This record gives sequence, C-alpha cells and structure tokens, in this order.
Amino acid sequence: MHKPVLLKEVIEILNPQSGEFFIDGTLGSGGHAVEIIKKISPNGIFLGVDWDKDVIENFKSNLKPKSYNLKAIRLVHGNYADLPEILSAYGRSPEGRKKYKLPKADGLLIDLGFSSEQLEKSGRGFSFLRDEPLDMRYDTKVESLTAAEAVNSFNEKDLADIFWKYGEERFSRRIAKKIVEERKKKRILITFDLVEVIKRAVPKSYEKGRIHPATRVFQALRIYVNDELGNLEKLLKNLEKIIKPKGRVAIISFHSLEDRLVKNYFREMAKPARIATQSVAGGKGMAEILTKKPITATLEEIRSNPRSRSAKMRAIKLL
Repeated sequence: MHKPVLLKEVIEILNPQSGEFFIDGTLGSGGHAVEIIKKISPNGIFLGVDWDKDVIENFKSNLKPKSYNLKAIRLVHGNYADLPEILSAYGRSPEGRKKYKLPKADGLLIDLGFSSEQLEKSGRGFSFLRDEPLDMRYDTKVESLTAAEAVNSFNEKDLADIFWKYGEERFSRRIAKKIVEERKKKRILITFDLVEVIKRAVPKSYEKGRIHPATRVFQALRIYVNDELGNLEKLLKNLEKIIKPKGRVAIISFHSLEDRLVKNYFREMAKPARIATQSVAGGKGMAEILTKKPITATLEEIRSNPRSRSAKMRAIKLL
C-alpha cells in the first residue's frame, strides 16, 4: 500500500483548520488528502487535482463524502500548474447539487513524487523493473511526446543533455552514444530494451551497486517527457493567484533540481520589497519562510517507507 511521505510534518506545517479551503495539487493515492479533509471538516472546501485520470477516478470511488461534513469537494483531472484557471471554475457539494465559486485557498500541498501505484500498475514504463511500453506520460489522454519517441528520434547530444540535466547521470554521453548505436539495429520501445542498452554502456562497477544503473536515465526521461520542472516553475510564479494572504504552501520534492527551484523561489518571495535599488523602509517580502532548512523524513519513517529517504519539504506563508 502506498504510504504518504512526511504525513505528520505536512499536517503540522500546513495546520489545516475547520472550515478552511485546501488544495492537494498532486492527489496521488490520497493519503495526504484524507488527513487534510478530516482537519478542514466541518464546512471546509477541498480541491484535489491530478493529471492522471485513473488517480481521480480511484480517489472518487474510495472517498465517502457523507462521512465528512464538507461544504464542497471538487476533484479535477488536470495539471497543478493550471491551478489559477482551475480555481476560476466551480466546485460542487458532495451531493452535486450546489455550486460554489472557488476562492483563493488557505493551504496548498504539492507532492512531486509519484505513487507506488504508478510504478506498479500504470503499464506506462515508469519502472525499469517492469517490462512495459516506454511511455512515461502521466496523462496519456493528451497527444504529447513519449519516452520511446524521445529515445528513438533525438540526436546523441540532445539525449546526453537530458540525461545530465534531469538525471545528473555522469555517464550521460556514453549512454546516449550506445542508444543511438543500438536503435539503428532495432527500435527501443520497451523498458527492458532500454535497461539492457544502459547496462552495456556503463561500467560493470557502476555506483558500486548502490543504485540500479537505469535509475537516473529513467528519472531524466520522466521529468523531461512531463515537463515537470516547467510545471513547477509555472506554479511557483502564480502562487499569489492561488493562495490568500496568511495562506500556507508546502512542496515536497525528491530531486535536487526541484528542491533548488523551490528554495530559490521561496527565498525571492521572502525578500523585503524594493523600489529600484532601495529597500522600502520596514518593507516585508511577499511571504515568510516556515522551514529554515528542508524538512526530511525521520529514521523511523525511512525504515518503514524507504521512498521517503530522498523527500525534502519546504514551506512558506504568504503575507
């Protein structure tokens, strides 16, 4: 069963209260969402967003709205980067009878990891341990580039750049060169085909067995195919359109590029207001940083959920 990472810490830092409006922008298996819903009952409003339609349908079938006294529950198949547009739509009560204009939210959670269900059951090639079509798109309903198309059509330099930029793979050039050689003989369409190519390209002592040789390449392809960093940056630029003053935002990242992006945006938002090059007397920034250092999982959580090992949470409160 999928375990939500940093669950206790998320609830503490976001501090959802009865009657508030909260958004889970990466609904996933709903572990965080259920606890948030409990806290904002009664009369709270909950918006859950995920760009995997199956995730929305699964959560909808498992949620029992009548067990929570909420003003409205709205579940949207969409991208968290589009939250300003989503908020302009209407929410519905659990019974579906009344409509509510969704205001700016009191709290927002974004968990940038992907669930064990996506690894185990999606059939889209997220895992290098399963023999599946090399797709890696979160939303297959949209016509967009697949991992297989990238692997079989991009030139050697572009592939190497992707593996280095998004996976920090030190053998990126060797792997890219081997992919281009092998695809001339046979198109690389299945996960295990790509894994075999990667294994042939890297030294046998790769990482001394600490991680699977395909880990960073698969991560890089997933991030690139879904434009994960672009979506995160779009969200960060629009936080004031999504969150009301005194509202809280928590973002959980699993990759150094994501964490760096969040850290830098939060720091900029917390800087005192400026006019030209002069600081405004007594000026405050747009936000207050709630996490001086990123919050990470305890040893106890890592033991029970190894996936939490690389999780880092940063949070701010808008002013």
